Amino acid sequence: MTSTSFMADYGERLVDNGYPVIPIMPGSKVPGRFGGGEWSPYPDWTRHCDRPTKPFEIDIWRRWPGCGVGIATGAVVGIDLDILDGALAIQLGELATTLLGDTPCLRIGRAPKRLLVYRAAGPFAGRKRHPLELLARGQQFVAYAVHPDTGQPYDWPEESLLDVPLAKLPAVDEAACLAFLEAAWRVLPDEVRVTSILASAPSSTWRGPSDPKGTREALAASLAYLPNDDLPGNEWITVGAAIKAALGEEGRDLWLEWSRQSRKSGQSGRTDTPERRWASLRPHSVGAGSIYWLAEQRGWVPDPMLTLNGTVAEQAARPHPAAGLLAKAAAAPLPAPPQPRPYRVPPEVLEVDGALRLFLDYAIRSAVSPQPFLALGAAICLVGAVAGRRYRTPTDLRSNVYAIGIADSGGGKDHARRCVKRALYATGLDRYLGGEDLASSAGLLTSLQRHPARLFQVDEFGQFLKLVLAPRAPAHKAAIWAELTKLYTSAAEPYIGAEYADQKARPRVTIEQPCACLWGVTVPGPFWSALEGGALADGSMARFLVFLTEEDYPERNEAPAAMDPPPDLVAALQGIARGVPGHSHGGNLADAMESSAPIHAYTVPLTAEAEAAMVRVRREATELLRAHRGTYATALFGRYAENAAKLAMLAAVSRDPARPVTEARDVTWASRLVEHCIATLLREAERRVSDNDTEAKHKRLLEIIRDGGRQSRSDVTRRSQFLSRREREEILASLVEAGLVVAEQEPGTTKPTTFYTAVTPSRPPLFTRGTR
Repeated sequence: MTSTSFMADYGERLVDNGYPVIPIMPGSKVPGRFGGGEWSPYPDWTRHCDRPTKPFEIDIWRRWPGCGVGIATGAVVGIDLDILDGALAIQLGELATTLLGDTPCLRIGRAPKRLLVYRAAGPFAGRKRHPLELLARGQQFVAYAVHPDTGQPYDWPEESLLDVPLAKLPAVDEAACLAFLEAAWRVLPDEVRVTSILASAPSSTWRGPSDPKGTREALAASLAYLPNDDLPGNEWITVGAAIKAALGEEGRDLWLEWSRQSRKSGQSGRTDTPERRWASLRPHSVGAGSIYWLAEQRGWVPDPMLTLNGTVAEQAARPHPAAGLLAKAAAAPLPAPPQPRPYRVPPEVLEVDGALRLFLDYAIRSAVSPQPFLALGAAICLVGAVAGRRYRTPTDLRSNVYAIGIADSGGGKDHARRCVKRALYATGLDRYLGGEDLASSAGLLTSLQRHPARLFQVDEFGQFLKLVLAPRAPAHKAAIWAELTKLYTSAAEPYIGAEYADQKARPRVTIEQPCACLWGVTVPGPFWSALEGGALADGSMARFLVFLTEEDYPERNEAPAAMDPPPDLVAALQGIARGVPGHSHGGNLADAMESSAPIHAYTVPLTAEAEAAMVRVRREATELLRAHRGTYATALFGRYAENAAKLAMLAAVSRDPARPVTEARDVTWASRLVEHCIATLLREAERRVSDNDTEAKHKRLLEIIRDGGRQSRSDVTRRSQFLSRREREEILASLVEAGLVVAEQEPGTTKPTTFYTAVTPSRPPLFTRGTR
């Protein structure tokens, strides 16, 4: 089956090669997004110029019909030669090779026009001297799509970006690129050169809805890139008409200010010419988009915080009349994607130091089936509990962490849990261990009253979830989940429990700044089925970091080390338990903790670079919330920045508990880990979690076909005995019609045999275990 989406075919390979990818609307060169059954422009695509594309973004875009692939420039540089003279185009390409280096990546759209791809030594703005353009930070080019003029796919006649990683492209800097642009301009014949701001604009570049309105802030910013250097009268009038269409009478002062930049202003003897012209302007077929487009050709990169469309700005100021309906539509399940590979654990998230590193090494060396990623999850919860009530971020977040480790039976998921217990007993900190089974909410609170910083390690956490989240769960079990949710948000303040009529028998529970950490381990099946009750939609699972192993059955360690915790790990944990020397916590916390003791946690400062990194994380979290408004994903992205800040602080405490300082590398590590955990939960939930029984059966049968590879009808039947014959036939027909499964017939001895195969992307595997 041939894919109709360039993004599905090539997106993941390009990201793996280091390129920042963006979606392109079919039949255009414009970044777009798909929703509500139709394409529309993607207004915030420029943010991809400054960061790598994320795996879950490709997972979303690959489902969009006909989605093309664009490359956001910044780290990538494009030299666009918009020349229809074949000999001249070749000459300029050779000039680029001489001045900038020989790049193997040449893209042809409408021959002989061509684009050469380089790597930026550092970020710089693009330039345009029509018909030449330097595409740099804040711009983009189409890499894989159907060209709107030729109707044919873009061609890479030599090597393509699929073959050449970004790091292998020749590096260029701004000075070299500008030198090429100047040298190439001198080569151009006079009849090819264009100096007008309008001459390079196609007669019709827009195929979407027409809305001339803009915002004053965006118009002012874009006009700064359109200097009025004695432009011809018709162009002066066109810009004025576009401003008037965009802002109405509110744009008059912008027009007057822009007009007076010209040396012609006031030279006609009528000093009020701009004023008179404004009154006579009758705009048509131009608007804010005209100004924005012209400014972008000259290097303007709209600030992501700017709202460009005036109508959108007006609508954003009032509640949408169909907000409820839109939320329901956005929450509708997306079509199932082609079979994804499990997310690999990024190697950099295992690059920790201090107590985290020491525990990780201890758990790996002593394991028969080493699970480094699960050991990292247990280590974070361990350090979070021991650091409880002693440290805080500048925004008053604490070290309480909830995390879940997922692996198949026999895969070594329990080993890190055992290592945690041994480490706490060896350090004399066993009072930090809570029970391994949460029998009731009252038991949970009683445990924290005895010691308000505790780590609860729960085995078979999936079964526990199914029990507490079941529609008819016993009241004392259902209350556990509610208490865990409340405790998570009460770490920086007193937790005040419920009031009962009989205060003697059931006195109110009050705990000052409780630090409850939870590390649960589970096999996949019960965990994902437990989430079908709505735990994703209500946001309760957003508090958990999900650590899913990439290898259920790792290579065995035939000579594991002893289970005794090493002395340096013991000393590191004891150092965290002592806290910051000289800092008054409001009580002698080094020896014991009282649940009612007033606490003054030490504020872990951030370096200037770390604070700037956290600002970027918070901004990205806001962008993700806006992009996924109305879906259950917003609950997960709503905790993105919070969890990143917590983990960054824990990294600093792990490294130096006596004088912790959060550094930029801590924020980078933490945000990457949280991002991976969120992406894992989103992908696996889409594959495994169903809203109803019918959807569950569809997903289960699809997983059977995926797991078994190419299978005969009898094999599928044998493995899906939970379905009736009629259900099986209907689901198979639905999967084939949706393009998720291919049915093929082969001649048999008596009758043809039907084979079923799950559809996979038409590309070779990109990842192997342990490599990227």
